Amino acid sequence: MKPMKFALAAQGLLNYPAGMAPWEKTAGSKEILQFARAADKQSWQWLTVPEHVFMPENMCEMMGSRFPEGVAACAVLAGATERIHLLTYVLVLPYRNPLMLAKQIATIEFMAGGRFTLGTAPGHLEAEFDAMGIPFKARGKITDEYLEVLKECWTADKPKYSGYYSQFDHIVMDPKPIQKPHPPIFIGGNTKMAMRRAVKHGDGWIPWLISHDELGESLKFIQEQPGFEEKKDHFEVVMPTTAYQVEDYSHKETAETKIESGRDEIMREIEFLQNAGVTVAQVMPPRVEEFQQCLEWLDWFNEDIIPNFS
Repeated sequence: MKPMKFALAAQGLLNYPAGMAPWEKTAGSKEILQFARAADKQSWQWLTVPEHVFMPENMCEMMGSRFPEGVAACAVLAGATERIHLLTYVLVLPYRNPLMLAKQIATIEFMAGGRFTLGTAPGHLEAEFDAMGIPFKARGKITDEYLEVLKECWTADKPKYSGYYSQFDHIVMDPKPIQKPHPPIFIGGNTKMAMRRAVKHGDGWIPWLISHDELGESLKFIQEQPGFEEKKDHFEVVMPTTAYQVEDYSHKETAETKIESGRDEIMREIEFLQNAGVTVAQVMPPRVEEFQQCLEWLDWFNEDIIPNFS
């Protein structure tokens, strides 16, 4: 059984009602950077960074209005830390010019010493696509092509590509990413299409609302996909320890989302995930009232929970 890795949800960046702690309502850069620096001194492998470019007005009640842009947030957090990796959780790939995105990520990698992981997906908010002029129904095809473009830019001395959405030749992109052959790519999504994409194009899978009952069958499906055998030793499965009680797509809360904070409950959850084949536990701190309580909980988790799975 592989040792469990731990990804920590960066706090203060969004106001998603189902998971937000009271102190986050008024959090700013001071708290966000202090939180990141605390995690950097501990044992966490990743900070996970959420994103939306903007929020459709009719979704603000369910999803909140505040989200960062993922690349910019990762750049700031990389500059504020020394060791920990940054994981976009998740970046919507069709919104980007893939050449620009490849350059942005390569720049973060070059300046931060190779500490970026691209968590990405085709996206789901149709109004967000409409406002940005991106064809919503083509988002899957765009995602698959852009993933190929990113890898070409990151690995080829003289990148070239001829596709439906991207065509380029006779260019050089420098600097290259530090991580080889390229920064890890984790694909988000709950559908079988997302799982296929994760194996075909990615180095890991990020489920969102996969239950304990669905997890085993999902991992079996992934392991049956062509090409998985060649990737199995480094393929990551990033599962949240928080069981969100929300509807997919609408984000309407169906019950109160409980974020476990007690030792026994946390240990049981992580042991279940590890036994099921999950390799990375994505952890959300509990909804404490004060920021200092959150930092104290991080210290406790780092000292009392993580060593049991290393």
